[in-house]
Amino acid sequence: MNYMTPVELNDKINAKSDLVLLDIRESYELDICQIGGLHIPMGDISSRVSEINADFEVAVLCRSGKRAEAVANYLETEAEMKKVTIVSGGILAWIDTVDSSLEAY
Repeated sequence: MNYMTPVELNDKINAKSDLVLLDIRESYELDICQIGGLHIPMGDISSRVSEINADFEVAVLCRSGKRAEAVANYLETEAEMKKVTIVSGGILAWIDTVDSSLEAY
């Protein structure tokens, strides 16, 4: 599995790279803080996988990185996506290293 740091993700977002930021957290988590991207809760991935543009790198984001690992594994093995990356440390690491104005939970 491939990993990127929140700083690397931020650089790719700012550079407008061909990237899909896939936020797999629950809606109530997005109500607390979010950084944009495509929101598909983890439990809905298998039924909504067609919404993810597999031509781009897919960066999977959750709260701490654990759920992202499971979803990335699914996307690589079941959906046969080739460019899947996990955002290390999830939104909590993003808050620590990129944007401390967001609320941690």
